[in-house]
Amino acid sequence: MNFVNLFLHADLVVQAIMVGLALASLWSWAIIIQKTMALGRVNKEADGFEGALNAGRALDDIAATLGTQPKEAFQKLLVTVTAGWKDYKGKSISPAQGELLVGQVDRELNHVIATEADTLEDGLSILAVIATASPFVGLFGTVWGIMNAFSAIASQGDTNLTTVAPAISEALFATAMGLFAAIPAYIAFNLFNAKVARFSSRMEGFADELMVSLTRRLGDKLGG
Repeated sequence: MNFVNLFLHADLVVQAIMVGLALASLWSWAIIIQKTMALGRVNKEADGFEGALNAGRALDDIAATLGTQPKEAFQKLLVTVTAGWKDYKGKSISPAQGELLVGQVDRELNHVIATEADTLEDGLSILAVIATASPFVGLFGTVWGIMNAFSAIASQGDTNLTTVAPAISEALFATAMGLFAAIPAYIAFNLFNAKVARFSSRMEGFADELMVSLTRRLGDKLGG
């Protein structure tokens, strides 16, 4: 017997389960490929942007070339800080206004970080559902196949292996498909969760550096 014959000769319920698990597996692999590309892209963009910052150009000059709606995460963080500072640049500022500015910019930075993290996490919940539910769906197919095996024994009054083998094969095939869908989804979910957490920490570290720069500017201005 091969997989095609197992599917074609399976009970309709088991066939439906197999189709559902196959679609779930394809869906999970589509998410895995998309997330692999997305996480690789954002980290590459962050590396390039940090390299540009380390070249020694002024933050204001870099931010001016990005416009008001940059697409990359680190660019958004920089523009958020420079836009907040721009309103007070060249003007006198009181300590109370400085505290208000720092609090406002900090909230905006946190919002950018949370939004970017949510974007990267989009789809991971689907991987979690597939990883969790697929084994149980496959197990249901297994139980259904075993029930068919016992039904065949009861109807034919024969416990010969040729009588029960097809139904048992269908049952085991459903279990295998459930694991085939679940295992990659489970591994990818945990791997991507860790990568998103690392990138979020990276964004937070960059935001902290920007806040240090902002508070230093405010300190110089108030001190002057």
